[in-house]
Amino acid sequence: MSRVVRSGLVQLSNKINTDRPCKDHREAMIAAHIPYIEQAARDGVKIICFQEIFTGPYFCPSQDVKWYGMAEKIPDGPTTTLMMELAKKYNMVIVVPIYEEEMTGVYYNTAAVIDADGKFLGKYRKNHIPQVKGFWEKFFFKPGNLGYPVFKTAYADVGVYICYDRHFPEGARLLGLNGAEIVFNPSATVAGLSEYIWKVEQPAHAVANGYFMGCINRVGTEAPWNIGTFYGQSYFVNPKGEIFKQGSRDQDELIVADLDLEMIKEIRDLWQFYRDRRPETYSKMTEL
Repeated sequence: MSRVVRSGLVQLSNKINTDRPCKDHREAMIAAHIPYIEQAARDGVKIICFQEIFTGPYFCPSQDVKWYGMAEKIPDGPTTTLMMELAKKYNMVIVVPIYEEEMTGVYYNTAAVIDADGKFLGKYRKNHIPQVKGFWEKFFFKPGNLGYPVFKTAYADVGVYICYDRHFPEGARLLGLNGAEIVFNPSATVAGLSEYIWKVEQPAHAVANGYFMGCINRVGTEAPWNIGTFYGQSYFVNPKGEIFKQGSRDQDELIVADLDLEMIKEIRDLWQFYRDRRPETYSKMTEL
């Protein structure tokens, strides 16, 4: 018997000039996302995920303390609170990637996971934080400290991996070991840097670990930083490594696909990677 879960990804461009206050950015981006949430509900979507720090621009090309103002509490901040209401209204699981303030001066790149009844299930904090030209993330984010949780939602067991995390297969494997059926990877990445591996790494994770992935990237350019064009192409990939639904390079878009979770058993029975693992031989990995 199939277990088909209709899922959605939202890729959007930034909506207002970056010289505007953080509050304006949050309001503009949430307003831009709500019609896509409503469309997803009409289309029967059961799980939806937005792009990395979806409430504003990708501000990490700067090192401007102004952007600390984008951070908010989870789950008691305004964005998570609103998304809990919308999740309950539409009976939809929502993965909400936002800038989190744990306490004054301590900030994380986080995704809140909200169940279809509006209950806050928990959060994932981005574990791997880059610090390279145009991506000064260590200025803004403390490395995650919650491990690789998997959330038992009403429709599927969901994990989250955020942007730069995808370059590290160790966490992707732990999400599988922790029971993930679908892993969402909200991202902000530009042409000329990572595009050539955008469709390599995540299908590889899906194959190696026998789960579905939903991979989200924003679109457009963001002044004054102009580090490149966010190339969209958000997609779903199945446990065979097949990209079976993909968005455009440059359009605001809701990408919807049906994920048959029974394929996970089919593929894992064929490729016995979990059975044939040799963890006792891998200890050197944590010593180097």
